[in-house]
Amino acid sequence: MRPYPFTAVVGMAELRLALLLCTISPSIGGVLVRGEKGTAKSTMVRALAGLLPDVDVVDGCRFACDPEAPDPSCPDGPHRTVTSSRRPARLVELPVGAAEERVVGSLDLERALRDGVTDFQPGLLAGAHRGMLYVDEVNLLHDHLVDTLLDAAAMGRVTVEREGASVSHAARFVLIGTMNPEEGELRPQLLDRFGLTVEVSSSRDAAERVEVVRRRLAYEADPDAFAEGYAADDAALATEIAKARTLLPSVELTDEALLQIAEVCAAFEVDGMRADIVTARTAVAHAAWCGRTAVSTEDIRVAARLALPHRRRRNPFDAPGIDSEQLEQALQDAQPPGEDPDDDPDGDGPDDGGEGGPEGPDDGPGDGPDGGPGGGAPDEDPQHEPPNPQHEPPRTQHGDADSGSEDGDGAAPRTEQRAGTDTPYRAKLFTVDGAGSGADGRRSRSEGQRGRIVGVRPDGTRSGSPHLVATLRAAARRRPQRGPRADGAGPVVLPRDLRFARREGKEGNLVLLCVDASGSMGSKARIREVKTAVLSLLLDAYQRRDKVGLVTFRASEAEVALPPTGSVDVAAARLEELPTGGRTPLAEGLTRAAEVLRVEALRDGDRRPLLVVVTDGRATSGPEALQRAHTAADGLARTGVSTVVMDCETGRMRLGLAKTLAGRLGGEHVAVGDVAAEKLTDEVKRRAA
Repeated sequence: MRPYPFTAVVGMAELRLALLLCTISPSIGGVLVRGEKGTAKSTMVRALAGLLPDVDVVDGCRFACDPEAPDPSCPDGPHRTVTSSRRPARLVELPVGAAEERVVGSLDLERALRDGVTDFQPGLLAGAHRGMLYVDEVNLLHDHLVDTLLDAAAMGRVTVEREGASVSHAARFVLIGTMNPEEGELRPQLLDRFGLTVEVSSSRDAAERVEVVRRRLAYEADPDAFAEGYAADDAALATEIAKARTLLPSVELTDEALLQIAEVCAAFEVDGMRADIVTARTAVAHAAWCGRTAVSTEDIRVAARLALPHRRRRNPFDAPGIDSEQLEQALQDAQPPGEDPDDDPDGDGPDDGGEGGPEGPDDGPGDGPDGGPGGGAPDEDPQHEPPNPQHEPPRTQHGDADSGSEDGDGAAPRTEQRAGTDTPYRAKLFTVDGAGSGADGRRSRSEGQRGRIVGVRPDGTRSGSPHLVATLRAAARRRPQRGPRADGAGPVVLPRDLRFARREGKEGNLVLLCVDASGSMGSKARIREVKTAVLSLLLDAYQRRDKVGLVTFRASEAEVALPPTGSVDVAAARLEELPTGGRTPLAEGLTRAAEVLRVEALRDGDRRPLLVVVTDGRATSGPEALQRAHTAADGLARTGVSTVVMDCETGRMRLGLAKTLAGRLGGEHVAVGDVAAEKLTDEVKRRAA
């Protein structure tokens, strides 16, 4: 079945432009597409592959070497007698569950030890050479795999080293990653490695949505006929891409343009120099796409809007974005006196709505919404406005600090209150007992494929990294001691001699927060302290690569405010909006938390949980409330889940109910004021003195 045509996609002007620019100049570093599900992210990427020019490859080379300049380090080389053939550029899709060896390639260590030859099996990166590599849900990949992909995209080479054997080959490709932010964010250091980023969302315009559905249904009814209707438009766009690629080396990046780029990057306080380099490359590619031979202010404006949103300095829970007014001010500050910011330095660029590209459908390449021939920068679209980077705490509905406390007769409070948070601090480290085998992280001890070597093991599945010394030792012990072999060779290594490294590292956990939101939490100041402590734990979970979930209980029931997710940002937003008031259904809260943990264990059994119960230990909702809460706690304790009880009780007269609850749960008891790691350090110093 023919893929959906690129020019048939409705809207998505900014995404279209970013993809085209990276196709013209792969050195930009790829595109990260952020957006909700069902926004045609994957459709556009797969359609783009059909616009790439065909490539000439050396016959029989598994690494797609260019016959004009074969890679001297190619594992299939050297290519002394070159015969070539032409084929389409490939689109390689990397599945989320791919192992590292599947991505970078693998060495057959057994054959290397037995026969003394290096047998390298190419991975997905080799297949993507001179084409495209598409990673759907890139935020769900392990960080070390994402880092490997980005290293290869930046360096243009892949090097595989195992136990002294090393293989290197070229890997130049256009990297495209898509992600749904609701499922977790990429870490800032990985975000920075992507050249461009685009936020996409579904259109709210009824006519546009109707057109999307109409085209999709027509495609599903007859894919070949539908694709044929847009074949001319796709061919014309492919021609424009080829022209821009040819023009790219001739585009001049003047010192004045470089100064503008530096001023813009400095104005947004981006870290490092990668932002400047990527913005410069993107501006050059945009100039070539528009048919200009010199970079203009407009090219820099478009490049900054694509290259800087994910690089600006921000707090961990702030959404990426860029202030348009700040961008315009930075461009004006760097503008030489007497020069119009929107002047075309060559005068040969296409005018708005003018010629310069093929005619196509309303959203195609010829009418300019993608910033290509026939237009300039993409039009401002309200749905692409960056979100407010600051979390504004919800306003309290009533000024009375005690308006959310429980009434003396046990009735529900007259009103509920909401309180914001203070600045989060570095939280004390809470870990899960024992050693697990979950996803890589920075919280609890684990044994797996990564980390320091703590021993060796035989393994019939041959998974993990072979340990060369232990393997040779096993082979030597198996061979009868009859003196040296006549040929002078060492011991023969058999498959049963292979030994694999046992590694100890750190894993990420599921941190499930079970938060008491009842009126017994007391004054607004106390609620604020509790929310700040919980937010600090969320920040700690973000840094340690955990999944998080949020269960709240108040009045007469408990609810899952946030199912377990990798998006700590969403958890922080839910925490800010958390209302308080009413009785304390502690038993219901613990029961709901136990159910969440049970279901999550079925979904992701390798990720061990850490339950954090935030409460003062009171139970006032329903008959025999305290006894039912203790029964629920005993049930959780029998499951063996690691638990921390954050005690929110304050004042001189304390009942110690939270400490009793911690004992029932078999968990750690910590006062809300002692969550900060700095306070723990101060206490240690005080006792030492």
